[in-house]
Amino acid sequence: MTAPRPAETPSEALSRLAALHGVATSYSPSPDVTVAASATAVTLALAALGVDTSTDAAVRDALAARAQEIAERLLPPTVVGRGTRAPDALAALPAGTRLEIRTEDGGTRASAEGLPPGVHLLTATAPDGRTARSHLVVAPPRLPAPEGRSYGLLVQLYSLLSRRSWGMGDLADLGELAGWAGRDLGAGFVQVNPLHVAVPGPPTDPSPYRPSSRRFPDPVHLRVEDVPEFAHVEDRDRLRGLLERAARLREAVLDKGELIDRDAVWEAKREALELVREVPLGPGRAAALRAFRAGQGQALQDHATWYALAEVHGPDWRRWPAALRDPRSAETARARDELRDRVDFHSWLVWLTDGQLTAAQRAAREAGMPVGIVHDLAVGVHPTGADAWAQQEYFAAGMSAGAPPDAFNARGQDWGLPPWRPDRLAESGYAPFRDLLRALFRYAGALRIDHVMGLFRLWWVPEGHPPTEGTYVRYDAEAMLAVLVLEASRAGAPVIGEDLGTVEPGVREALRDRGVYGTSVLWFERDWEGDRRPLPPESWRADCLATATTHDLPSTAARLTGEHVELRDRLGLLTRPLAEERAEAAADVGEWLEVLERLGLLPGPDGGPHGGPDGGGAGGADASREEAGIQAVYRYLLRTPARMVGVWLPDGVGDRRPQNLPGTWDQYPNWRLPVADAEGRPVTLEELAASPRLRALVDVLRTESAPGA
Repeated sequence: MTAPRPAETPSEALSRLAALHGVATSYSPSPDVTVAASATAVTLALAALGVDTSTDAAVRDALAARAQEIAERLLPPTVVGRGTRAPDALAALPAGTRLEIRTEDGGTRASAEGLPPGVHLLTATAPDGRTARSHLVVAPPRLPAPEGRSYGLLVQLYSLLSRRSWGMGDLADLGELAGWAGRDLGAGFVQVNPLHVAVPGPPTDPSPYRPSSRRFPDPVHLRVEDVPEFAHVEDRDRLRGLLERAARLREAVLDKGELIDRDAVWEAKREALELVREVPLGPGRAAALRAFRAGQGQALQDHATWYALAEVHGPDWRRWPAALRDPRSAETARARDELRDRVDFHSWLVWLTDGQLTAAQRAAREAGMPVGIVHDLAVGVHPTGADAWAQQEYFAAGMSAGAPPDAFNARGQDWGLPPWRPDRLAESGYAPFRDLLRALFRYAGALRIDHVMGLFRLWWVPEGHPPTEGTYVRYDAEAMLAVLVLEASRAGAPVIGEDLGTVEPGVREALRDRGVYGTSVLWFERDWEGDRRPLPPESWRADCLATATTHDLPSTAARLTGEHVELRDRLGLLTRPLAEERAEAAADVGEWLEVLERLGLLPGPDGGPHGGPDGGGAGGADASREEAGIQAVYRYLLRTPARMVGVWLPDGVGDRRPQNLPGTWDQYPNWRLPVADAEGRPVTLEELAASPRLRALVDVLRTESAPGA
């Protein structure tokens, strides 16, 4: 990386160079404010893209070279076609240019008209002898919309414990939840947190949004007893001891109020799986494993190699012996061979997990769900993990994705996730993105994309600098969306983009144009360009997942009671006096309650026509009013045209604790809480299925969404 220039405003030449590489020199936190990026931020972002800007002369040389490259090239490295129409980029080719297209299925074409969907290889030869080779991404015009309207459950899987899980929710629990919700509740989907594999501990980072790999799932979610070979383990005494340990882990959370201990759960499961692996596979299962390994190819081999090496050298590949930091080195190949048994073990774990994920989706569809399991794609990966090692050439060295300062966070955000390099993605035809999506769609009924704005641009923060010293780097959104639409269409799966927060103009329109749903959270839906009053239900967009809350926000019960303010006060997180925070929160909720009452969605003093049964919980009339308020919120969501309505599962039992409290690390047990009732008592999957309060909430959804309601 070149040395940074002083932190002044970028020079004219540096600004022009940055523009040619998609690096911004300013950003707008609000429509009427523009903030200039520093020369340091721009210089370091360009350095991460391999551009030397260490001196004024280097900037001039790089600018001239880039301008000449763009002027002389026939085509960019990736071009996009939409539907049967030829890509616009081809119209600019010189007259007489000859095309040769090798299609994804091995055929050859001389024209880009009428190509089938896929990623094809295009060679263009101009009359003057110049040639260009590009990846040609042909995608359907847009994603097909899911049929009808549906509602579903939103839950963090680890928090959903049954009386059979090993101290945290697992894939068998997910299948049970989907089967029950589909058959008994009429739910159309269940949305879960990212199930990507974590960087191994201890301690393991509990956040599902900082995974080791986004392509492969985490075996910590396995139900060990559901592995067919489990029944044939010979060492029954040791296995019995592990099952007793699993019971203690489960009881510690459900009966003693302890936090979910992911590392302890994995240690018990790992020991059990080591025993299970000693059981030989039958011919059919062995053939299935071989086919899976062959289908996953080099990516799975790299992934399993990283985990085998991490057992020896630790989970930060940047501290391994130098030769092993290169996944393609001769030393790495020798180490892979020496650790063959451990490499095979970790690829076997991926196969098992993939199978149970597929079974969960199958259970959802067999239960009548039109969508099934909605999986979540995290915005990035941990810098020390498997993807960052295996795909080093695609990540911007020395950079971290985050967010600029805004009205909600004056210091900006650094997520600690290395961003993809847009230039390398384009040169590869977006191969890493394609492979990632294809892997997830193997078992996803739909996909939620966290921070979907990252398909357009990301805030790059240089290592060692605060988030305020970052800048935006742009991606080819047309190509990224084309790949997304292509892979989702092949899977027949809807896509939901998490487009909350600051969204640059045109992004939501571009997503809607391609059939990607947005995310609308009730408390944020106001007329921001007018009087800022709550947005009337009929004014909401239809192409979205409408919810009352998310994993990063207070539960509905907490918001209605003001408990979220009290929690932040207890943790010392408030930046204003408690009285001011209370008053603002009460005013916000009060406005919404007025709307709910005006629309007749809240019951009268006697319970009214929508009153429902008393939910218990916080006690007497207060608990009943709280439950009625939660029901009214979801009635309101059903008044909107939103095609998908999501019910935060903890809302069904009055849980007041957020699963994650942004801005905290060790002050709050993020990602380690089980679903609980209003008193904080953990509620099992079995108890959820029998809960009158949850049933009453679902009855509201079923009644209000029925034809003619």
